Amino acid sequence: MSDYQKEIVKIRHHGREIYGVSYMPDSKIKSPIVIFSHGFNGTNVDFAMNSDYLAKKGVGAFCFDFCGGSVNSKSDLKTNEMTIFTEKEDLLAVVETIKNWESVDPDNIFLFGGSQGGLVSALVADECIKGIKGLLLLYPALGIADDWNRRFPTLEGIPDTYELWGVQLGRKFIESLHGYNVFDHIGKFNNNVSIFHGDQDEIVALDYGKKAGELYPHAKVEIFPGEGHGFSEAGNKRVAEMTYDFVKVNM
Repeated sequence: MSDYQKEIVKIRHHGREIYGVSYMPDSKIKSPIVIFSHGFNGTNVDFAMNSDYLAKKGVGAFCFDFCGGSVNSKSDLKTNEMTIFTEKEDLLAVVETIKNWESVDPDNIFLFGGSQGGLVSALVADECIKGIKGLLLLYPALGIADDWNRRFPTLEGIPDTYELWGVQLGRKFIESLHGYNVFDHIGKFNNNVSIFHGDQDEIVALDYGKKAGELYPHAKVEIFPGEGHGFSEAGNKRVAEMTYDFVKVNM
């Protein structure tokens, strides 16, 4: 087990500020790093356990709050200003910043996204194919556009605000996904992909994870029996271990 430094990091882009936390090993050599993207209404804390686990084993980690991504976000923007595409801008800005850190090996940057953050990570990986070494998706919400398009099939029917699970969303969140086919925008990433999905997920059907697994040239779908949308402590521990193994194998 090695020591590591945990620091608050703030990244400015597009006139807004991202709040994040870095977990960097005390190492004389540049470290690989995993960038964690949280799901809908999550925060950087969601992957604190995973980051601590990695950093103690010599792999850096960075967790951040998407701008407007949660009622508890420490980053800028209100939740009704957030869209999948503002989150994509946030993650792109994080990748651009981190690849220039002295302590980071820019050839070994990995993306890990949970739920909505999984969709965002998948979109960014397809855009930054050469800059990302590997992609890990935890029950990725690849059905978001389908869900919203079923709920609001016409632009005229989209309300100015819509509350989902206690989060106030703006019209542009829904409007930006109108007619959007996620699978037209992912799948080109040609490095290794690992998809973790529970077989009891009632929010994102396992079929979405399986479909993504078939789309990527080098993907493996790990099905977790009995797990839903949000894993048990044992499931999360296994994901942390598998993330470390994935990084070590793909470096």
